[in-house]
Amino acid sequence: MTGLDVHQGSDDLTEALKVDVRSGLSAAQKWLPPKWFYDARGSRLFEDITALPEYYPTRAEREVLAREAGEIARVTGASTLVELGSGSSEKTRLLLDGLRAAGTLRAFVPLDVSESALSAAVTAIRADYPGLDVHGVVGDFTEHLGLLPGQPPRLVAFLGGTIGNLLPVERLKFLRSVRHVLAEGEWLLLGTDLVKDVATLVAAYDDAAGVTAEFNRNVLVVINERLGADFDPARFGHEAYWDAEHEWIEMRLRAREAMTVRIPGAGLAVSFAEGEHIRTEISAKFRQEGVAAELAECGFAVEHWWTDARQRFGVSLARTR
Repeated sequence: MTGLDVHQGSDDLTEALKVDVRSGLSAAQKWLPPKWFYDARGSRLFEDITALPEYYPTRAEREVLAREAGEIARVTGASTLVELGSGSSEKTRLLLDGLRAAGTLRAFVPLDVSESALSAAVTAIRADYPGLDVHGVVGDFTEHLGLLPGQPPRLVAFLGGTIGNLLPVERLKFLRSVRHVLAEGEWLLLGTDLVKDVATLVAAYDDAAGVTAEFNRNVLVVINERLGADFDPARFGHEAYWDAEHEWIEMRLRAREAMTVRIPGAGLAVSFAEGEHIRTEISAKFRQEGVAAELAECGFAVEHWWTDARQRFGVSLARTR
C-alpha cells in the first residue's frame, strides 16, 4: 500500500474556497476558515512558526510524545497509524519509532489538505522507513475520513492542537465522524493546547519577528491567486485577541483603511471600513475535564492523559467504546 490518493484536487480546492469566501466575506462579521492558510508558502511559514521562541505548543507536545511514544505503542498495539493534518509529519516519527520498536507497525496513512507538503512528507517517510506501507491522502479531515485506508487496530493521531481551530459544534461533529470510521477498541490520540496566562497565549500568535503576521496575511494571497482577487495584504494588520468568555485566541486581519476588494472568481466586491476585521482563525484552549467530556459525548473513553513538564499542552489517548 504505497501512493498518494487525491480526493481534493486543485479545482476542488478552488470551488471550496469560492464557497467559503462568498459565505465568510458576505457575513456581517467577516470570517475565513484557517485551512486556507496552507498553500505551499503557508505550510512553510507554519513550519517556521513552530520553531519560534514564543510558539510553545509544538515543543510541549513533542516533549510528551518523546516521553510516551513507547507507552502509546504498548497500549494500542496499533498496526496502522493515521495522522490527520499531517503537514511535515515530523512529530509523527516519534510515534512511528515507538510502534516499530513494539513490532506492530504495518502502515502509515497521513492526510493533509496541502498536496505539496504531503507529497514531500510521504517521500521522506518512505525513504526513512523502508518496508513500511505509506499511503498519503490529500483531503479535508472534516470531509474525507471515510476514505482513509488502513487495517485495524488503527491509531488516529490528531496533533498540534488543531482541533482548537474548530468551533464547539464543529468539534463534536468531527469527533463523531472519527468515531464513526473506527471500530470498537480502536484509538484516538488527541493534542490539545491548555488554558494558561494570557500573555503567553497571545505571544504565541503574535511573535516579535512577524512570522505569524505573514502567515495570517497569506490567506489573502491564496484568494488572490485562486480567485483573481486584488487584496493588498499590506493594507491589513495582524492581531491576536484572547476571548476570555470562549477561552480561545482569535487571529484577525484588520483593515488599515477603508477599501473595496474585488474577487472576480467569487463574483464579489467586498467593502471594508477602516478598522473592520476578518476573523481568520480561532484556536480554542482546553481543560482536562472538558476534553474528557467532549470525547465521552462522541463515543470515546480517555484512558491516558499526559502533559509536558510545565503543563502547557495536553495529549489524551482515548479508546472507542
